[in-house]
Amino acid sequence: MYFRSIMRCYSTMGRKFIVGGNWKMNGSKKSICEILGFLKKGPICPDVEVFIGVPFVYLEEVAKNKPDNVIVAAENCYKVPSGAFTGEVSPAMLLDIGVNWVILGHSERRHIFGESDCLIGEKCKHAIENGMTVVACVGETLDEREGGKTNEVIFRQLKAIADHIGKECWSKIVLAYEPVWAIGSGKTATPDQAQEVHQSIRCWVKENVGKDIGEAIRIQYGGSVTGKSCGELSKKPDIDGFLVGGASLKPEFITIVNAKSS
Repeated sequence: MYFRSIMRCYSTMGRKFIVGGNWKMNGSKKSICEILGFLKKGPICPDVEVFIGVPFVYLEEVAKNKPDNVIVAAENCYKVPSGAFTGEVSPAMLLDIGVNWVILGHSERRHIFGESDCLIGEKCKHAIENGMTVVACVGETLDEREGGKTNEVIFRQLKAIADHIGKECWSKIVLAYEPVWAIGSGKTATPDQAQEVHQSIRCWVKENVGKDIGEAIRIQYGGSVTGKSCGELSKKPDIDGFLVGGASLKPEFITIVNAKSS
């Protein structure tokens, strides 16, 4: 019954491919110069939107020196504009240095730093209300997947976002499905496995937020994406791009950016 429901709400509406590089806690002035070098050399397909998630301490430098066809994003931000929150950074601060994209809800924030679904929803709300575009991450652990709870977990994470933002805000969100069991493990969900989850996510958004929003929203795949795996993944109708970890630090990232056009 659920599968038939998914198929009824399935759509192949055109969406601009989007590839993001999440540097995580990596980088030095020397290595960043090298990364910016291969990004400038490219070539980057003009039909692909590209962003790079950069550690806070390098954001302003990268924003000033990046190529024009690459967006710079923060890897996190907090839910209030200012206050006694040592070590945190607000959307207002990011906007002050010219950064208006942010990655929120990454599995490492959830599972290492203990961020709850509710907190991530609050962060999304505050960031969007302050003019930022949010890359909102969802995904399940290996135990949850093997326990048949993939949809339960992801839908709960999506609901926490939807509970905090209005329909008018969804145009400022890119979703990223990142199976936690495939991050940094060298494992990648098969194209069919990834497509199945992406299709389920799109259907949930259609049924719980709005049909037009579900058709338009872009859903990235993030789980040990490489230059070898990106081609087949990019052919799936509900995979609208990639959120890339380690490979975004290497020239291989250009291959992934251009996966859809190759």
